[in-house]
Amino acid sequence: MTSGLNLWDSQVWSLILTLALLFGMMLLANTLRRLCGFLRRAMIPSSVLGGFLLLGLNYGVQKGFGISLYSTSELEILTYHGLGLGFAALSLRRLRKDQDGRSKTGALDAGITVVNGYLLQAVLGLLITITLYYAIGSFYGSGVLLPMGYGQGPGQAFNWGHNFETGSFAAPFENGFQYGTSFGLAVAAMGFVSASIGGIFYLNRLRRRGLYKGNMGESVQEKLTLDSFIGENEIPQAESLDKFTVQLGLVFLAYVLAFFFMKTLNHLLDPEGVGASGLKGTIQGMIWGFQFLFSSVFAILMRIVMGGLRKKGIMHRDYTNNFMLDRISGFMFDLMVVASIAAIDLSAFRSMDIVLPLSLICLAGAFGTYWYLRMVCGRVFPGYEHEAFLSLYGMLTGTASTGVILLRELDPEFRTQASDNIVYHMPWAILFGAPMLLLVGVAPQSLSKAFMVLGVYTGLFIVFNVLLLRRSIFKKKGTKSDV
Repeated sequence: MTSGLNLWDSQVWSLILTLALLFGMMLLANTLRRLCGFLRRAMIPSSVLGGFLLLGLNYGVQKGFGISLYSTSELEILTYHGLGLGFAALSLRRLRKDQDGRSKTGALDAGITVVNGYLLQAVLGLLITITLYYAIGSFYGSGVLLPMGYGQGPGQAFNWGHNFETGSFAAPFENGFQYGTSFGLAVAAMGFVSASIGGIFYLNRLRRRGLYKGNMGESVQEKLTLDSFIGENEIPQAESLDKFTVQLGLVFLAYVLAFFFMKTLNHLLDPEGVGASGLKGTIQGMIWGFQFLFSSVFAILMRIVMGGLRKKGIMHRDYTNNFMLDRISGFMFDLMVVASIAAIDLSAFRSMDIVLPLSLICLAGAFGTYWYLRMVCGRVFPGYEHEAFLSLYGMLTGTASTGVILLRELDPEFRTQASDNIVYHMPWAILFGAPMLLLVGVAPQSLSKAFMVLGVYTGLFIVFNVLLLRRSIFKKKGTKSDV
């Protein structure tokens, strides 16, 4: 090769071998779930189980042979990009028109409930870590990683954990929050465990009441029709360019547009390219931590532009296919999950400064989220409160796909509105969650700012709950409301 790189060099095969490990462990995990009834009933996704298997295998190889099976930085990169590409694919989907007369505010209520779950997790997390700062000197700002890991998932847990570790936000800690990346990823991993335990506990409660008669973790027979795969007026499956290639091209185009937008903002903050400091450094870290949001925005803009071109007769066919875009987002999120868990540095958990805060905030997140949703779902989602609880609890401790796994146990054919809410709550969650997300990078800057953020989050939690529970509040006052 003219570049001087040989075909047998490790650089040529490094990424391929890493991907093979990740996919191989997911396939092994899936096989174990099929063969082992306990694992099936635990309802842990194969990507999560595969991540733990790979993490344990790598630890054993390191102890026995002194080598690592993969590059942790490579896994962190896959986690980061998996989040952005997955959201781009979801945002390119064409919205289905609701024609069955379901509640018009279901998605809005689900979006506010999700944001309230984030806020509750943040408040609990900060209360615990600020207290532990006074008790044992641990990092007071680490509590804000609870909603990033539980509510937002491994991608955001990595983004913010990495930002905290690099020190751009953690001013009093000269070298940043040591092991911040592994701390965030561990929170996300424990979120999946919490989703499994909480989901099983809830389903067993329903079984005792005679409301659930299924076998947990059993295979669901999907009833698919041609409409599940192909929409009206779409491009053919294969022409000069394969239809799946078109979907991938659109996803990567949206992500690259987001990259150039973030690069432009970064240049305005740091024209010399030496790394911004102070407030600019905080904003710089937030920009690159919100890559999933920017990729979603540009994907939506692309969808709007293509819709406008079709209306003007310039474009005659639909180029996006919801089924394929769902598969792309599912692939990216599975890859993100298995890579994020395998990237955890187990050496971080030798210190009580890490183990104690991690344990306490994860327990508080699991119990607090469970209790809050139990209180809310019966009041806000009448007629499908149990389905709403399972889907929302899965999302607020794992990912959207975790919510789908739990929901399928009670509603295998997705007949209730809970399945719609999983998809259509996202714009509302982004809208109402924006103030909270903008303050994530502020909490670690100083103890006083951590208290300030705790106060703001508490205030937002109260205000958004008044909005969420508006019907029951107005009814108690004898006021009719059509909201």
